[in-house]
Amino acid sequence: MRKSRAVMGNLLPFIIAIIFIFPIIWMLFVSLKPQGLGISNPLKWFLPPYTFTNYVHIIADFQVLRWLLNSLFVGIVTTIITLIVTSLAAFAISKINFQYKKFIFIFFLIGLMVPGEATLIPLYQIAQSMHILDSYIGLIVPGIASPLGVIVLKSFFDSVPKEVIESARMDGCSLFRIYYSIVLPLAKPALASIAIFTFIGSWNNFLWPYMITFSDHLYTLPVGIPVFNSNYSQDYILPMTVNAVSSIPLIIAFFFFEKQIVKGISFSGIKG
Repeated sequence: MRKSRAVMGNLLPFIIAIIFIFPIIWMLFVSLKPQGLGISNPLKWFLPPYTFTNYVHIIADFQVLRWLLNSLFVGIVTTIITLIVTSLAAFAISKINFQYKKFIFIFFLIGLMVPGEATLIPLYQIAQSMHILDSYIGLIVPGIASPLGVIVLKSFFDSVPKEVIESARMDGCSLFRIYYSIVLPLAKPALASIAIFTFIGSWNNFLWPYMITFSDHLYTLPVGIPVFNSNYSQDYILPMTVNAVSSIPLIIAFFFFEKQIVKGISFSGIKG
């Protein structure tokens, strides 16, 4: 009885993993099929012939690679600036005494309650007045605001002993030196968590880039893929190839940063 339970306990996670990974496997096999191939039996999707011509065609003749680079650029820059801004704000709220500090922190908490869709029209009007529509700046700047990042980092900075900060100040360290040399190195797990969620959020963001980009060379992948797929609504293979091209970087990143991603997800439940 115990052996059967142990077998079921090991088999069930394996079955669930296969169910979740099967669409990715199917997508990769379909992307390797010759263009225009008719398939009557679903099992034939996984059988030869295979070809990489679709990938060469997609990268050489369309702007998919440009959209991929746009997504990487916007995601990386947004993540870096978000880490700088949120860590500075969290450090100020946590370690610097100033007037209305509690009110400002409550203001960040209220920011979590506002759905992103409710801010689209004001953001669009601000971007229009600043003449940053259809630009990389317009794609990056709105993603920098991260109330969750400030709250998580503030909670982490609060756990840094006051004695450490006071000792550094007695040794002549400036506030910025304390922030850069003492607090930030201790906050690496929190920073990694925020970086992961910020990059994934930027990579998957569709609505805002769709609203403000008018030139196809500025499209990110979430915007460019639906536009591409709309031209091939009767064909499986090329759309699947585009989806595979957009998914492969994240799959590779997951294999390299699996531990950091899992730690980041678990760290999002940090104690206040």
